[in-house]
Amino acid sequence: MSARAKARFEGTVQGVSFRAYTRRYAISAGVSGWVRNLPDGSVEAVLEGDREAIEHVIHRLCTEHPMAVVKKCNVQWETPTGEFDSFSIRQ
Repeated sequence: MSARAKARFEGTVQGVSFRAYTRRYAISAGVSGWVRNLPDGSVEAVLEGDREAIEHVIHRLCTEHPMAVVKKCNVQWETPTGEFDSFSIRQ
């Protein structure tokens, strides 16, 4: 089943390769979308794909990232659009 999530990660998530790990985890799970740093020090991602795969990516980012410390993760589930064919890092 296709799903879409908009996730915002807060904590020590910038300057620790969080966006690169997000892309790596998403691609390995077959999830498309994008990730970017926000001016307030948080990181935002939009992920589309199988709901279980998206949940797995988010869980890995919150618990398995070797350098990040995610203190808060807010996930909003949305209607998938199918607009992505890959996963990118945005500036």
